[in-house]
Amino acid sequence: MFDAKRVSEECILWIRDFFENNGKGCNAVVGISGGKDSSVVAALCVEALGADRVIGVLMPNGVQHDIECAQRLVEHLKIKHYTVNIKATVDALKISLPSDLALSEQTVNNIPPRVRMTTLYAISQSVNGRVANTCNLSEDWVGYSTRYGDSVGDFSPLSRLTVQEVKAIGHHLGLPSDLVEKTPIDGLCGKTDEDNLGFTYAELDRYIRTGEIDDPVKKELIDQKHKANLFKLSLMPIFEPNL
Repeated sequence: MFDAKRVSEECILWIRDFFENNGKGCNAVVGISGGKDSSVVAALCVEALGADRVIGVLMPNGVQHDIECAQRLVEHLKIKHYTVNIKATVDALKISLPSDLALSEQTVNNIPPRVRMTTLYAISQSVNGRVANTCNLSEDWVGYSTRYGDSVGDFSPLSRLTVQEVKAIGHHLGLPSDLVEKTPIDGLCGKTDEDNLGFTYAELDRYIRTGEIDDPVKKELIDQKHKANLFKLSLMPIFEPNL
């Protein structure tokens, strides 16, 4: 059985150690979507550093239908926060690209998360901060993140925890249940994560932790995604000349 209390306490100590060794006195800067991952990361940082050293950043792309979830989270944690609407920047970038360049759907979908990460670092470097990565193991396993967008950061509390485990920590930390259990959507094309992936997080998490899965078609899909996206979790290959 997953021990949410023990893992939470260990993660809180790990965050403290990270800041002690990689930015003593710095602030944690967390992009807040209102979903479970950013909520849990922000809550863990508050427990580790205190609310006065955690800064939330809300980054709607125009009108965000669930922005009130992000607002409730920062109010619940009583942390300072900024709201930066990225729509004008996203639109300006797309307009600035060559007119004869046909942007793929994936390109268009990935521009906002990369702009969001640029925004997080602009704020972080201005407030003596360190940017939190909010991806979890389940997403990382199948490459469900944007390279140089939400896949990066300065420290990552959840990258070895599945969706079910993140939820357990969220409940343990006393976060509002509707935020912890909120149906995850990609924030890009309006579909749920599970619609995009082709399997549920419960199925994926069970497969990750036990190697068991009932549907061979879904097993093949998960394995294919895992193999195809391993590069996202690796450092950039560097040529080493034989000098």
